[in-house]
Amino acid sequence: MKLLIDERDAKFILYEQLDIEEKLCKSPLYSEFSKETFEMVIEEAGKLAERVFYPANKLGDQQGCRFENGQVKVPDSFHEAYRLHREGGWLAMSDSPDVGGQGLPLIVGQPCVEMMGAANWSLLMYPGLTHGSARLLEQYGTPELKEIYMEKMFSGQWGGTMCLTEPGAGSDVGNLRTKAVKNADGTYTITGSKMFISSGMHDLTDNIIHMVLARLEGAPAGTKGISIFLVPRLRPTESGEMVENDVACAGIEHKMGIHGSATCVLNFGENGGSIGYLMGEENKGMRIMFDMMNEARLFVGMQGLCHGTAAYLHALQYSKERFQGSALERMKDGDAPRVAIIEHPDVRRMLLSMKSSTEGMRAMLYLAAYCIDRVRCSENEEEKELFQGYVDLMIPICKSVGSDLGFRVCETAIQVYGGYGFIQEYPVEQFMRDCKIASLYEGTNGIQALDLVGRKLTYKQGLLLKNAMKAIHKVLGKVRDEFSLRELFKIYDEAQESLIQVSKFFALKGITADYMVPVLNAKPYLDLFGDVVIGFLLLWQAGIASKKLAQIYAEQGAKDEAAQSKLVRENRNAAFYFGKIASARFFINQVLTQAPGKARGIMNDDKSPLEVPEIAFAD
Repeated sequence: MKLLIDERDAKFILYEQLDIEEKLCKSPLYSEFSKETFEMVIEEAGKLAERVFYPANKLGDQQGCRFENGQVKVPDSFHEAYRLHREGGWLAMSDSPDVGGQGLPLIVGQPCVEMMGAANWSLLMYPGLTHGSARLLEQYGTPELKEIYMEKMFSGQWGGTMCLTEPGAGSDVGNLRTKAVKNADGTYTITGSKMFISSGMHDLTDNIIHMVLARLEGAPAGTKGISIFLVPRLRPTESGEMVENDVACAGIEHKMGIHGSATCVLNFGENGGSIGYLMGEENKGMRIMFDMMNEARLFVGMQGLCHGTAAYLHALQYSKERFQGSALERMKDGDAPRVAIIEHPDVRRMLLSMKSSTEGMRAMLYLAAYCIDRVRCSENEEEKELFQGYVDLMIPICKSVGSDLGFRVCETAIQVYGGYGFIQEYPVEQFMRDCKIASLYEGTNGIQALDLVGRKLTYKQGLLLKNAMKAIHKVLGKVRDEFSLRELFKIYDEAQESLIQVSKFFALKGITADYMVPVLNAKPYLDLFGDVVIGFLLLWQAGIASKKLAQIYAEQGAKDEAAQSKLVRENRNAAFYFGKIASARFFINQVLTQAPGKARGIMNDDKSPLEVPEIAFAD
């Protein structure tokens, strides 16, 4: 697992930062679990990721998916890995035993997803898509549909998809043309085409259950008239026989990355025989879909972390093994020995940039999962509503920042490799290719920004943001007494204040004729918000690490700077905590210091992108 995840950092978040054994295991929902159980689960996930998923990854990228005679075949190396994942019950590890799950906290699933995703994201997408559609069925399906489909989906025996996008509609879901006509028996006949459907057709499972957005005859225009239907590839007859349900794959996309993930064009009802079953109520499809979006968008944010952490750890190892150039102080000495490139200052700067970014992303994404767990195990409505608010506010940030920052880490990893990073002999070029899609699907990052500004900030006059600021103030109050971090707190406080001022600026603009200003600057605002969130989390970690490091110094008798420096070089635990502080110092000094300038750029009322005529962009 050395090249897949920083397991020590993951456990630091679980047990030292979020203290999940104390905060979660005392609740009735998770009372049967303990740290020992969590450790065992994470260890087993690591074995599957390292021994099975990772070896299949490069082969899957090289072979890709094939479309033959109307059927889609996944890479040969994926079949055994998928079988082991299914038999291990990994798909439903954080779901209720009532649906065949193990009932583990969602946050314990995060390091497992991170390891498997870092090892082979294309493969992990198949059970990932199935889980999302199975959860939708669990919440909105009829008892009869659950009886037929749910157990087989949560076990991974059958696959699942989410079918939203159509040719010509894309992110404009309200413009979809897929139709649903109600039949006398209460089912619906579905007719239409969907594109960019991940896992839409493949040979890993016998059946695939599609969750399809469609419009009923006479339904209102736009998103208000959309319903969602369960449309299986194979459906049971009254006799129990499974028959084709008129769902056909018209082809697969040839993509920049994630070659092992089948991205399909699906046609429903070409012969008038595609039967669907309504999920929830008619014309409530978008509301139902949004209920499922938190999970899907958190999963995509994890993709950025998976590729980013794998790219960082590979680059770190390469920097220790690649010898080039001499030490800077002997640069003019032709006889000076060559040194590992990790000795070069610019490489160290890139490595610490990647380290702080991946650690910040990990803390952010794990925190979101932890808040979901707190919603699930809360025993009073006030606490449940509070933590659900944290989740709602964080999800667009997790998805956008996770995917964008993960991609930048992959890009930096290639830079560490130099020319070798650009060729397929080394894995980092695949990480970057595979990562790019994360900023595009499940709602582009621009759409995440509109969700944050248009929905989350305006909810109950900014209640979600106000609650988040209170929580941050409370957490940082426990570590503000660390004298060595005082300058970092000053920078963070200024950055947070910049964010608050932009939020107030948006609130004022939103009720005037300049309402387009918040829309125009929604993505820069989300990026600023993400910087502050990661800065907060790294500063929180630095406060914990500072106390732990001081304790180690005292226990080891390291009283002066020289003794402490020696101890950090020799003691892995001390080195870890020293590194946590370094990550915070780097990110806050290099990134958060830019927050006031970013805020000024947003609030300067520049509308040039809106004012420039189209013909002025280029001749």
